Amino acid sequence: MLVACGYQHIRLYDLNSNYPNVNFEGVTKNVTSVGFQEDGKWMFTGGEDGKVRIWDMNSPSPACKRIFDCQSPVYAVCLLPNQVELLMAHQGGGIYLWDVKSDQHDHLLPEVECSILDVAVSPNGMYMAAINNKGSCFIWTLTSWSGLSDQETQLTRSEAKLKIQAHDKYGLRCKFSPDSNYLVTCSGDGTARIYRTDTWALHAELRIERYWMWDAAFNNDSKYLFTASSDSLARLWRIDTKTVEREYTGHLKAVTALAFRDEPVPVSTTDVTGTGLSSTH
Repeated sequence: MLVACGYQHIRLYDLNSNYPNVNFEGVTKNVTSVGFQEDGKWMFTGGEDGKVRIWDMNSPSPACKRIFDCQSPVYAVCLLPNQVELLMAHQGGGIYLWDVKSDQHDHLLPEVECSILDVAVSPNGMYMAAINNKGSCFIWTLTSWSGLSDQETQLTRSEAKLKIQAHDKYGLRCKFSPDSNYLVTCSGDGTARIYRTDTWALHAELRIERYWMWDAAFNNDSKYLFTASSDSLARLWRIDTKTVEREYTGHLKAVTALAFRDEPVPVSTTDVTGTGLSSTH
C-alpha cells in the first residue's frame, strides 16, 4: 500500500493499480505528515488544521477513529518504536507525546517563540530529537517503563539532554540513522550536518550552494546519505569523503521530501554500480 496526501486529500493506493482504492474524508487543510503502524493496522496523519488523526485500516472502509488536537498547525508526526505512542511537533513550538491506547499525553516546550519543524526518535528508542525554525536541535533521552502488573503502562519519560545550534538558518529536518549512531539535520543554509550520538560531535557537513537542503535519508549501513533540495535535485553522498556519488534529475521544482528503503544483500551479489550499493535498490 502507498498513501499520498495533499490539500484536503488522503488517498490510499494498491501498488498494483494506478488509481486510489480509498479517498479519506474529513481533512480541511494541508496534510503535512503521514505514517503506518508497523503491521498496517492503523495509519496516522497530521495537518495544518492542528489535528492528528488515527485511521483504522482493518475495516473494508477505513475511517478516522481518534483525533488529537494540537491547537496549532502540525508539522511532523513520529511513531515511537513501541508502536503505541506518537510524537507531534507543532507551530506553537511544542511537542506532544500521545499514547493512542490509553489517551495519556504530555507536552514539551523546549524554546519559546519558535516553531518545531521536525521530530525524530532513534530506532533503538534511546533518544528523541527535534529541530526548530531557528536552527536549534534539541536532544532528549527516553525511558520506557510500566507500572505494576495490574496497572496501565505509563507514558515514555523524556529528559532534556542538550541543545545543539545545528544551523544558523531555518531548520527543516532531523533523522536518525538505522543503527542509531548518527543524527542528520537539514536546513535552509544549504547543509546537511551529521552528528555522532555517542558524543554529539559534528561528524560531517554536506553542503550545496544557495539552495535549501530539505530532507535526508541514510542507507542501511549509514555510509551513504540521500538528500533532497530546492535546486530540483536528489543526491547520493558518500559520508566519509563528503562527495556526491550520484545526482537524480527529473524534477522541475524543489524536492522537499524523500523516502528510502534499504535492505542488506547477500555477499555473493555482484555490485555493478561501483558505489557499494546494490543495483537492486
